[in-house]
Amino acid sequence: MLAKTDWAHLIPHQGAMCLLDAVLAWDDATIRAVSDSHARADHPLRGQHGLHAVHLAEYGAQAMAVHGALLARRRGIVEARPGRLVSLRDVALAVEYVDPGDGHLDVHAQCLYADEAGAQYAFRVEQRGRLLASGRAAVIHPVS
Repeated sequence: MLAKTDWAHLIPHQGAMCLLDAVLAWDDATIRAVSDSHARADHPLRGQHGLHAVHLAEYGAQAMAVHGALLARRRGIVEARPGRLVSLRDVALAVEYVDPGDGHLDVHAQCLYADEAGAQYAFRVEQRGRLLASGRAAVIHPVS
C-alpha cells in the first residue's frame, strides 16, 4: 500500500481536490486506489443533494494520473506532469448519487494505451463490491 504522502506531490491535484486516499496496488497496466473523500461534507464537487455519480469519472481520472506518475517516477521523473482530460467514453452510472455512509470507494484504472503525448484508460468505481460508475477516459499532456 502507498499512502497519499508517497504520491500526492507527483500529481497536479492538490488540497481538497486530491480525492484519493491510498494506492492499494499497482503494476505496469493497472492501479487500485481507495477513497473516503466522497463522505466529506466539504467535498469540492458536492452539490445540494450530495456527490453526483458523474463526478466518479474524476476519481477514475485521478487514478490515471497517479498511475502515470508512479510509472514516471520509476523512470526517474519526479515532477508533477500536467494533463488535460479530453474525452470520456462509454460512461455508465449505476446510481445517481454516491451514498456517503456506505463505505469507502474502490477506484480501479487500467491503461489501454500510453505514450509521451497522452494515455487512454478504462476505469471503474465500486463501493462494497457494487459497481457505481465505469467508462474510458483519455488525457493529453500539453507540450510546454
